[in-house]
Amino acid sequence: MPNEINYKKLTEKKKILDKQRPFDAALVKNLEEWFRIELTYTSNAIEGNTLSRAETALVVEKGLTIGGKSITEHLEATNHDAALDFVKEQIKRKPSDLRERDILKIHEIILDRIDKENAGIYRRVPVRISGSAIVLPNPRKVQTLMDDFISWIENETKMHAVELAAEAHYRFVTIHPFIDGNGRTARLLMNMILMMHGYPPAIIRKNDRLAYIKSLEKPQLINGEGDSKNDYFKLIGTAVDRSLDIYLKAIEGKEAEPESEKLLKIGELAKATNQTVPTIRHWTKEGLLQIAEVKESGYQMFAEEMIERVKEIQEMKGKRMKLDEIKNNLR
Repeated sequence: MPNEINYKKLTEKKKILDKQRPFDAALVKNLEEWFRIELTYTSNAIEGNTLSRAETALVVEKGLTIGGKSITEHLEATNHDAALDFVKEQIKRKPSDLRERDILKIHEIILDRIDKENAGIYRRVPVRISGSAIVLPNPRKVQTLMDDFISWIENETKMHAVELAAEAHYRFVTIHPFIDGNGRTARLLMNMILMMHGYPPAIIRKNDRLAYIKSLEKPQLINGEGDSKNDYFKLIGTAVDRSLDIYLKAIEGKEAEPESEKLLKIGELAKATNQTVPTIRHWTKEGLLQIAEVKESGYQMFAEEMIERVKEIQEMKGKRMKLDEIKNNLR
């Protein structure tokens, strides 16, 4: 399968890392705590959760309630953390030992107290991805597709560990077996496979959200033909490589740093997208753009990913789409 992951580079880095085992207990504890918060924060942020990394840490580690944030956002943080605990309990097994009940359990934890009716249960209704032309499988086919998916993982022996994990993620979201929580479950499944093979988990950064979504959509629209998965595999490979570097640097005594998110003032966003400030302000008021932070001075700050969002809005306006249509198409 042609793709853009440099397996030799990843294998060599893992060999260097393995030579340092067993790691110092304090080092392991610090790295696990760092990855726990980073994975929970980024995976939820990709799905629209507005808790910051610091707020996620307070919710997960201290059990605190963050003012102005919904109960669901708090539960998404604690549930993802609990699902990570479950995943870590499974990593002494081999991917070939993966069972359907493991995936259902991960999903059940992800939606615990959020959607009890659908937690850990395959969808029984048709679903669609807002703003996407992807056609998802009929619900009557989900069980058979998942049976085939599990069988494939159990019997796949030729793929490199990182390729297997990335491909499993891709195939899972293509089936889209649940009403909600597919993305979080897919990323946890991918990381469970990586950790089963001795790799650190891959972190899909918030700043990579749009690139990640587009890299998944591109092959889904043409049934994964040709080199359509290249961007996706490259993104996952880069994430694994980044995590290996975090471990290697930690062994050298360098602390891991969370994803730093550059924020733009409204004027900077307008300049970067060739729009006027009033236009950006109007689109923000209409809910097309999200404010990442409001400074004490009153400045509204936007994440860099809003640059891509503005481009999407421009493209849809060029197609003469109405405001409501644009809202429905935006993620």
